[in-house]
Amino acid sequence: MPFRLGPWEIALIVVVILIVFGVGKLPQIGGAMGKGIRNFRKGQRGEGFEEEEEEKELPKPRKTARKSSK
Repeated sequence: MPFRLGPWEIALIVVVILIVFGVGKLPQIGGAMGKGIRNFRKGQRGEGFEEEEEEKELPKPRKTARKSSK
């Protein structure tokens, strides 16, 4: 016999998720899950992963005037 979720089971799962993660974190969790599913599907199709590379700018060295003591 297949296992089917009824409306009470789904409501219980949603309540538990809200208690554990809180309302503020749900958009972040949803976005992360969406990215994971997209990457999984790309991997199944054999497409390359496009990694987001953030370019970090290194601070430029400051030129300081050196005073020579004679």
